[in-house]
Amino acid sequence: MALVEVKDLYKIFGTNPKRAIPLIQKGETKQQIKKKTGCTVAINGATFEIHKKETFVVMGLSGSGKSTFIRCLNRLIKPTSGQILIDGEDIVKMEPEKLRDLRRHKMSMVFQHFGLLPHRNVISNIEFGLELSGVDKAERRQKSMDALQLVGLDGFEFSMPNELSGGMKQRVGLARALANDPEILLMDEAFSALDPLIRSQMQDELLELQAKMHKTIVFITHDLDEALKIGDRIAILGPDGRVRQIGTPEVILSRPADDYVKEFVQTVDKTKVVTVGTIKRPSPFLTVPKDGPKSALHLMEKHGKSVAFVVDTDRILKGVVHIEDVAALKKQGGTDLCSIATQDFYTATPTTPIADLLSAALETKVPIAVIAEDYTFHGVVDREMIIAEMNDGIDEAAGPTVFSEVLEDDAADTNNK
Repeated sequence: MALVEVKDLYKIFGTNPKRAIPLIQKGETKQQIKKKTGCTVAINGATFEIHKKETFVVMGLSGSGKSTFIRCLNRLIKPTSGQILIDGEDIVKMEPEKLRDLRRHKMSMVFQHFGLLPHRNVISNIEFGLELSGVDKAERRQKSMDALQLVGLDGFEFSMPNELSGGMKQRVGLARALANDPEILLMDEAFSALDPLIRSQMQDELLELQAKMHKTIVFITHDLDEALKIGDRIAILGPDGRVRQIGTPEVILSRPADDYVKEFVQTVDKTKVVTVGTIKRPSPFLTVPKDGPKSALHLMEKHGKSVAFVVDTDRILKGVVHIEDVAALKKQGGTDLCSIATQDFYTATPTTPIADLLSAALETKVPIAVIAEDYTFHGVVDREMIIAEMNDGIDEAAGPTVFSEVLEDDAADTNNK
Protein backbone atom coordinates (compact mmCIF):
# COMPACT_ATOMS: atom_id res chain seq x y z
CA MET A 1 0.00 0.00 0.00
CA ALA A 2 1.35 3.41 -0.98
CA LEU A 3 1.98 5.82 1.87
CA VAL A 4 3.61 8.49 -0.31
CA GLU A 5 2.55 9.26 -3.89
CA VAL A 6 4.61 11.63 -6.00
CA LYS A 7 2.86 12.83 -9.15
CA ASP A 8 4.45 14.81 -11.99
CA LEU A 9 6.79 16.61 -9.60
CA TYR A 10 9.01 19.45 -10.82
CA LYS A 11 11.43 21.64 -8.91
CA ILE A 12 13.09 24.37 -10.90
CA PHE A 13 15.25 27.05 -9.30
CA GLY A 14 15.27 30.56 -10.74
CA THR A 15 13.02 33.49 -11.62
CA ASN A 16 9.58 32.51 -12.96
CA PRO A 17 10.53 28.81 -12.98
CA LYS A 18 7.29 27.50 -14.50
CA ARG A 19 8.28 28.92 -17.87
CA ALA A 20 10.92 26.18 -18.04
CA ILE A 21 8.40 23.33 -17.88
CA PRO A 22 7.22 23.59 -21.53
CA LEU A 23 10.88 23.56 -22.60
CA ILE A 24 11.48 20.41 -20.56
CA GLN A 25 8.43 18.79 -22.13
CA LYS A 26 9.74 19.71 -25.59
CA GLY A 27 12.88 17.71 -24.79
CA GLU A 28 15.37 20.53 -24.30
CA THR A 29 18.37 19.73 -22.12
CA LYS A 30 19.14 21.10 -18.69
CA GLN A 31 21.94 23.19 -20.19
CA GLN A 32 19.74 24.62 -22.96
CA ILE A 33 17.05 25.58 -20.45
CA LYS A 34 19.63 27.24 -18.21
CA LYS A 35 20.94 29.26 -21.15
CA LYS A 36 17.48 30.35 -22.32
CA THR A 37 15.79 31.06 -18.99
CA GLY A 38 18.49 31.22 -16.34
CA CYS A 39 16.59 28.48 -14.47
CA THR A 40 18.10 25.27 -13.12
CA VAL A 41 16.11 22.04 -13.38
CA ALA A 42 16.49 19.94 -10.21
CA ILE A 43 13.54 17.52 -10.40
CA ASN A 44 12.10 16.65 -13.79
CA GLY A 45 8.54 15.29 -13.77
CA ALA A 46 8.98 12.59 -11.12
CA THR A 47 6.08 10.17 -10.62
CA PHE A 48 6.20 7.16 -8.31
CA GLU A 49 4.91 5.65 -5.06
CA ILE A 50 6.62 4.77 -1.78
CA HIS A 51 5.05 1.85 0.03
CA LYS A 52 4.37 1.57 3.72
CA LYS A 53 7.21 0.02 5.74
CA GLU A 54 9.67 -0.11 2.83
CA THR A 55 13.15 1.35 2.58
CA PHE A 56 13.04 3.42 -0.60
CA VAL A 57 16.45 4.62 -1.78
CA VAL A 58 16.86 7.63 -4.06
CA MET A 59 20.27 7.73 -5.64
CA GLY A 60 22.17 9.59 -8.28
CA LEU A 61 25.34 11.54 -8.88
CA SER A 62 25.94 15.06 -7.56
CA GLY A 63 23.54 17.52 -9.17
CA SER A 64 20.88 14.92 -9.97
CA GLY A 65 18.38 16.47 -7.54
CA LYS A 66 18.23 13.75 -4.89
CA SER A 67 18.69 16.06 -1.87
CA THR A 68 16.21 18.52 -3.36
CA PHE A 69 13.75 15.68 -3.69
CA ILE A 70 13.90 14.67 -0.03
CA ARG A 71 13.47 18.29 1.03
CA CYS A 72 10.38 18.51 -1.16
CA LEU A 73 8.95 15.50 0.69
CA ASN A 74 8.77 17.48 3.93
CA ARG A 75 8.26 20.85 2.20
CA LEU A 76 11.55 22.35 3.37
CA ILE A 77 11.64 23.17 -0.35
CA LYS A 78 8.37 23.94 -2.12
CA PRO A 79 7.98 22.17 -5.48
CA THR A 80 7.46 24.23 -8.62
CA SER A 81 4.54 22.02 -9.63
CA GLY A 82 3.12 18.56 -9.05
CA GLN A 83 1.71 16.69 -6.09
CA ILE A 84 3.14 14.92 -3.04
CA LEU A 85 0.38 12.92 -1.37
CA ILE A 86 0.94 11.50 2.10
CA ASP A 87 -1.94 9.28 3.17
CA GLY A 88 -3.85 10.83 0.28
CA GLU A 89 -3.33 14.45 1.35
CA ASP A 90 -1.34 16.82 -0.87
CA ILE A 91 1.34 18.47 1.28
CA VAL A 92 2.17 20.93 -1.51
CA LYS A 93 -1.14 22.67 -0.71
CA MET A 94 -0.94 22.15 3.04
CA GLU A 95 -1.39 25.13 5.37
CA PRO A 96 1.67 26.07 7.54
CA GLU A 97 0.16 24.93 10.83
CA LYS A 98 -0.82 21.53 9.46
CA LEU A 99 2.58 21.21 7.79
CA ARG A 100 4.34 21.84 11.12
CA ASP A 101 2.19 19.16 12.73
CA LEU A 102 3.13 16.74 9.91
CA ARG A 103 6.84 17.40 10.47
CA ARG A 104 6.57 16.98 14.22
CA HIS A 105 4.50 13.81 14.32
CA LYS A 106 4.43 12.07 10.94
CA MET A 107 8.02 12.32 9.73
CA SER A 108 11.55 12.98 10.97
CA MET A 109 14.82 13.69 9.20
CA VAL A 110 18.39 12.50 9.74
CA PHE A 111 21.08 14.70 8.19
CA GLN A 112 24.55 13.90 6.89
CA HIS A 113 26.42 16.10 9.37
CA PHE A 114 24.63 15.03 12.57
CA GLY A 115 23.38 18.53 13.52
CA LEU A 116 23.96 17.99 17.24
CA LEU A 117 23.88 20.98 19.58
CA PRO A 118 27.39 21.12 21.10
CA HIS A 119 26.27 22.62 24.44
CA ARG A 120 23.70 19.88 25.11
CA ASN A 121 24.46 16.35 26.26
CA VAL A 122 23.25 13.29 24.38
CA ILE A 123 19.88 12.87 26.05
CA SER A 124 19.18 16.60 25.83
CA ASN A 125 19.96 16.54 22.09
CA ILE A 126 17.53 13.66 21.60
CA GLU A 127 14.86 15.49 23.61
CA PHE A 128 15.22 18.72 21.65
CA GLY A 129 12.56 18.07 19.01
CA LEU A 130 10.08 16.84 21.61
CA GLU A 131 10.83 19.91 23.70
CA LEU A 132 10.00 22.20 20.76
CA SER A 133 6.76 20.24 20.26
CA GLY A 134 5.71 20.99 23.84
CA VAL A 135 5.97 17.45 25.19
CA ASP A 136 6.21 17.50 29.00
CA LYS A 137 9.56 16.77 30.61
CA ALA A 138 8.83 13.30 31.99
CA GLU A 139 7.33 12.03 28.74
CA ARG A 140 10.10 13.39 26.52
CA ARG A 141 12.75 11.92 28.81
CA GLN A 142 11.13 8.49 28.63
CA LYS A 143 10.73 8.62 24.85
CA SER A 144 14.31 9.79 24.44
CA MET A 145 15.69 7.05 26.66
CA ASP A 146 13.71 4.47 24.67
CA ALA A 147 15.17 5.83 21.42
CA LEU A 148 18.67 5.91 22.93
CA GLN A 149 18.37 2.24 23.88
CA LEU A 150 17.05 1.40 20.42
CA VAL A 151 20.25 2.72 18.78
CA GLY A 152 22.52 1.02 21.34
CA LEU A 153 23.79 4.05 23.25
CA ASP A 154 22.57 3.25 26.76
CA GLY A 155 25.03 4.63 29.26
CA PHE A 156 26.03 7.60 27.08
CA GLU A 157 23.02 9.79 27.85
CA PHE A 158 25.06 12.39 29.75
CA SER A 159 28.06 12.44 27.38
CA MET A 160 28.73 15.57 25.36
CA PRO A 161 28.88 15.49 21.54
CA ASN A 162 32.64 16.20 21.50
CA GLU A 163 33.19 13.00 23.48
CA LEU A 164 31.57 10.81 20.81
CA SER A 165 32.90 9.15 17.66
CA GLY A 166 31.35 9.93 14.27
CA GLY A 167 29.29 6.75 14.33
CA MET A 168 28.01 7.50 17.83
CA LYS A 169 27.04 11.04 16.80
CA GLN A 170 25.04 9.65 13.90
CA ARG A 171 23.32 7.24 16.29
CA VAL A 172 22.31 10.22 18.43
CA GLY A 173 20.94 11.92 15.31
CA LEU A 174 19.00 8.77 14.46
CA ALA A 175 17.68 8.47 18.03
CA ARG A 176 16.53 12.10 17.91
CA ALA A 177 14.62 11.36 14.71
CA LEU A 178 13.06 8.22 16.22
CA ALA A 179 12.10 9.79 19.56
CA ASN A 180 8.69 11.01 18.36
CA ASP A 181 7.99 7.62 16.73
CA PRO A 182 7.50 8.96 13.17
CA GLU A 183 5.88 6.87 10.48
CA ILE A 184 8.25 8.25 7.83
CA LEU A 185 12.01 8.57 8.33
CA LEU A 186 13.91 10.75 5.87
CA MET A 187 17.67 10.14 5.70
CA ASP A 188 19.75 12.50 3.56
CA GLU A 189 23.21 11.02 2.89
CA ALA A 190 23.05 9.99 6.55
CA PHE A 191 26.21 7.84 6.52
CA SER A 192 28.27 9.68 3.90
CA ALA A 193 30.43 11.55 6.44
CA LEU A 194 31.50 8.35 8.21
CA ASP A 195 34.63 6.27 7.69
CA PRO A 196 34.00 3.22 5.44
CA LEU A 197 34.08 0.66 8.27
CA ILE A 198 31.76 2.70 10.51
CA ARG A 199 29.53 3.39 7.53
CA SER A 200 29.15 -0.32 6.84
CA GLN A 201 28.33 -0.95 10.51
CA MET A 202 25.69 1.78 10.47
CA GLN A 203 24.11 0.25 7.37
CA ASP A 204 23.91 -3.10 9.18
CA GLU A 205 22.43 -1.42 12.24
CA LEU A 206 19.83 0.38 10.14
CA LEU A 207 18.78 -2.95 8.62
CA GLU A 208 18.45 -4.43 12.12
CA LEU A 209 16.48 -1.43 13.34
CA GLN A 210 14.14 -1.56 10.36
CA ALA A 211 13.44 -5.23 11.07
CA LYS A 212 12.17 -4.11 14.50
CA MET A 213 10.61 -0.73 13.64
CA HIS A 214 9.03 -1.29 10.21
CA LYS A 215 9.17 2.42 9.36
CA THR A 216 8.80 3.89 5.92
CA ILE A 217 12.34 5.05 5.17
CA VAL A 218 13.39 7.34 2.33
CA PHE A 219 17.17 7.14 2.08
CA ILE A 220 19.28 9.40 -0.13
CA THR A 221 22.72 8.25 -1.28
CA HIS A 222 25.19 8.59 -4.14
CA ASP A 223 26.73 5.18 -3.30
CA LEU A 224 25.33 2.31 -5.37
CA ASP A 225 26.68 -0.39 -3.04
CA GLU A 226 24.90 1.30 -0.13
CA ALA A 227 21.68 1.52 -2.12
CA LEU A 228 21.84 -2.16 -3.06
CA LYS A 229 22.51 -3.16 0.53
CA ILE A 230 19.72 -1.33 2.30
CA GLY A 231 17.07 -0.58 -0.34
CA ASP A 232 13.89 -2.57 -0.86
CA ARG A 233 13.49 -0.51 -4.02
CA ILE A 234 15.79 2.03 -5.65
CA ALA A 235 15.01 5.10 -7.75
CA ILE A 236 17.91 6.18 -9.95
CA LEU A 237 17.95 9.85 -10.94
CA GLY A 238 19.74 10.94 -14.09
CA PRO A 239 21.83 14.10 -14.43
CA ASP A 240 18.77 15.82 -15.90
CA GLY A 241 16.78 15.30 -12.69
CA ARG A 242 14.59 12.66 -14.32
CA VAL A 243 13.82 9.31 -12.74
CA ARG A 244 15.49 6.76 -15.01
CA GLN A 245 14.40 3.56 -13.26
CA ILE A 246 12.67 2.31 -10.13
CA GLY A 247 12.95 -1.29 -9.02
CA THR A 248 14.38 -3.79 -6.58
CA PRO A 249 18.18 -4.10 -6.47
CA GLU A 250 17.90 -7.28 -8.49
CA VAL A 251 15.77 -5.67 -11.21
CA ILE A 252 18.07 -2.64 -11.43
CA LEU A 253 21.10 -4.87 -11.95
CA SER A 254 19.47 -7.51 -14.14
CA ARG A 255 17.30 -5.32 -16.35
CA PRO A 256 18.64 -1.74 -16.52
CA ALA A 257 16.06 0.51 -18.15
CA ASP A 258 18.43 2.47 -20.38
CA ASP A 259 22.08 2.99 -21.26
CA TYR A 260 22.54 5.47 -18.39
CA VAL A 261 21.43 2.95 -15.77
CA LYS A 262 23.40 0.20 -17.49
CA GLU A 263 26.58 2.27 -17.30
CA PHE A 264 25.75 3.29 -13.76
CA VAL A 265 25.61 -0.31 -12.50
CA GLN A 266 28.19 -1.95 -14.75
CA THR A 267 30.95 -2.03 -12.10
CA VAL A 268 28.76 -3.85 -9.56
CA ASP A 269 29.15 -7.59 -9.04
CA LYS A 270 25.53 -8.38 -9.75
CA THR A 271 25.94 -12.06 -8.85
CA LYS A 272 25.97 -11.02 -5.18
CA VAL A 273 22.54 -9.43 -5.63
CA VAL A 274 20.89 -11.54 -8.35
CA THR A 275 19.29 -14.53 -6.69
CA VAL A 276 18.37 -18.06 -7.64
CA GLY A 277 14.70 -17.08 -7.73
CA THR A 278 15.40 -14.90 -10.77
CA ILE A 279 17.06 -17.53 -12.93
CA LYS A 280 15.48 -20.80 -11.75
CA ARG A 281 13.40 -22.77 -14.22
CA PRO A 282 10.62 -25.31 -13.72
CA SER A 283 11.70 -28.93 -13.81
CA PRO A 284 9.59 -32.05 -14.38
CA PHE A 285 9.32 -34.15 -11.24
CA LEU A 286 7.92 -37.44 -10.02
CA THR A 287 5.31 -37.71 -7.26
CA VAL A 288 5.25 -40.63 -4.85
CA PRO A 289 3.45 -42.91 -4.29
CA LYS A 290 1.59 -42.10 -7.54
CA ASP A 291 4.59 -42.51 -9.84
CA GLY A 292 6.73 -45.63 -10.15
CA PRO A 293 9.68 -46.71 -12.31
CA LYS A 294 7.65 -46.89 -15.55
CA SER A 295 6.45 -43.30 -15.11
CA ALA A 296 9.98 -42.24 -14.21
CA LEU A 297 11.50 -43.78 -17.34
CA HIS A 298 8.80 -42.22 -19.51
CA LEU A 299 9.41 -38.79 -17.96
CA MET A 300 13.19 -39.00 -18.39
CA GLU A 301 12.95 -40.19 -22.00
CA LYS A 302 10.40 -37.48 -22.84
CA HIS A 303 12.62 -34.69 -21.51
CA GLY A 304 15.97 -36.20 -22.40
CA LYS A 305 17.15 -36.34 -18.77
CA SER A 306 19.12 -38.99 -16.90
CA VAL A 307 17.93 -37.81 -13.46
CA ALA A 308 14.59 -36.71 -12.00
CA PHE A 309 13.59 -35.21 -8.67
CA VAL A 310 11.05 -36.99 -6.50
CA VAL A 311 8.47 -35.19 -4.34
CA ASP A 312 5.55 -36.31 -2.19
CA THR A 313 1.93 -35.20 -2.57
CA ASP A 314 2.71 -31.96 -0.69
CA ARG A 315 5.55 -31.30 -3.17
CA ILE A 316 8.13 -31.86 -0.42
CA LEU A 317 11.43 -32.87 -2.02
CA LYS A 318 12.38 -36.47 -1.16
CA GLY A 319 15.44 -37.00 -3.36
CA VAL A 320 16.70 -37.58 -6.87
CA VAL A 321 16.64 -40.79 -8.94
CA HIS A 322 19.10 -41.80 -11.68
CA ILE A 323 17.97 -43.54 -14.84
CA GLU A 324 20.14 -46.64 -14.32
CA ASP A 325 18.71 -47.16 -10.81
CA VAL A 326 15.16 -46.68 -12.09
CA ALA A 327 15.75 -49.25 -14.83
CA ALA A 328 17.12 -51.72 -12.26
CA LEU A 329 14.11 -51.15 -9.97
CA LYS A 330 11.72 -51.81 -12.85
CA LYS A 331 13.57 -55.01 -13.77
CA GLN A 332 13.33 -56.20 -10.16
CA GLY A 333 9.59 -55.51 -10.09
CA GLY A 334 9.87 -52.78 -7.47
CA THR A 335 7.60 -49.71 -7.36
CA ASP A 336 8.92 -47.48 -4.57
CA LEU A 337 11.03 -44.68 -6.06
CA CYS A 338 12.02 -43.48 -2.58
CA SER A 339 13.93 -46.73 -2.10
CA ILE A 340 16.41 -45.70 -4.81
CA ALA A 341 16.29 -41.91 -4.33
CA THR A 342 19.52 -40.33 -3.14
CA GLN A 343 20.02 -37.08 -1.26
CA ASP A 344 23.55 -36.29 -2.43
CA PHE A 345 22.77 -33.20 -4.47
CA TYR A 346 23.02 -29.49 -3.87
CA THR A 347 20.14 -27.26 -2.90
CA ALA A 348 19.55 -23.53 -2.81
CA THR A 349 16.68 -21.29 -1.75
CA PRO A 350 15.10 -18.68 -4.05
CA THR A 351 16.98 -15.95 -2.11
CA THR A 352 20.44 -17.54 -2.48
CA PRO A 353 22.79 -15.23 -4.44
CA ILE A 354 23.97 -17.00 -7.57
CA ALA A 355 27.59 -16.15 -6.68
CA ASP A 356 27.31 -18.72 -3.89
CA LEU A 357 26.61 -21.51 -6.38
CA LEU A 358 29.46 -21.34 -8.87
CA SER A 359 31.74 -23.94 -7.29
CA ALA A 360 28.84 -26.36 -6.84
CA ALA A 361 27.63 -25.83 -10.40
CA LEU A 362 31.08 -26.68 -11.76
CA GLU A 363 31.49 -29.90 -9.81
CA THR A 364 28.03 -31.48 -9.90
CA LYS A 365 26.32 -33.22 -12.79
CA VAL A 366 22.90 -32.99 -11.12
CA PRO A 367 21.06 -29.66 -11.37
CA ILE A 368 20.85 -27.69 -8.13
CA ALA A 369 17.39 -28.07 -6.61
CA VAL A 370 15.61 -24.90 -5.52
CA ILE A 371 13.63 -25.47 -2.33
CA ALA A 372 11.78 -23.31 0.17
CA GLU A 373 12.37 -23.49 3.91
CA ASP A 374 9.73 -26.23 4.19
CA TYR A 375 11.56 -28.27 1.49
CA THR A 376 8.90 -27.71 -1.16
CA PHE A 377 10.40 -28.08 -4.64
CA HIS A 378 10.47 -24.88 -6.73
CA GLY A 379 12.57 -25.90 -9.73
CA VAL A 380 16.26 -26.08 -10.61
CA VAL A 381 19.29 -24.12 -11.69
CA ASP A 382 22.22 -25.64 -13.56
CA ARG A 383 25.75 -24.62 -14.48
CA GLU A 384 24.81 -23.13 -17.85
CA MET A 385 22.22 -20.85 -16.25
CA ILE A 386 24.60 -19.74 -13.51
CA ILE A 387 27.64 -19.19 -15.73
CA ALA A 388 25.47 -17.14 -18.11
CA GLU A 389 24.82 -14.70 -15.26
CA MET A 390 28.36 -14.58 -13.93
CA ASN A 391 30.90 -11.80 -14.23
CA ASP A 392 34.13 -10.96 -12.47
CA GLY A 393 34.46 -10.63 -8.74
CA ILE A 394 32.95 -13.90 -7.57
CA ASP A 395 33.19 -14.61 -3.85
CA GLU A 396 33.06 -18.35 -3.32
CA ALA A 397 33.47 -18.21 0.46
CA ALA A 398 29.83 -19.18 1.00
CA GLY A 399 28.54 -22.31 -0.69
CA PRO A 400 25.28 -24.15 -1.14
CA THR A 401 24.18 -26.91 1.18
CA VAL A 402 24.09 -30.59 0.33
CA PHE A 403 20.50 -31.77 0.80
CA SER A 404 21.44 -34.74 2.98
CA GLU A 405 23.31 -32.36 5.32
CA VAL A 406 20.22 -30.17 5.64
CA LEU A 407 18.15 -33.17 6.70
CA GLU A 408 20.87 -34.31 9.15
CA ASP A 409 21.04 -30.85 10.74
CA ASP A 410 17.27 -30.69 11.12
CA ALA A 411 17.19 -34.18 12.59
CA ALA A 412 19.88 -33.19 15.09
CA ASP A 413 17.95 -30.07 16.05
CA THR A 414 14.81 -32.14 16.59
CA ASN A 415 16.67 -34.66 18.78
CA ASN A 416 18.21 -31.88 20.84
CA LYS A 417 14.80 -30.47 21.51
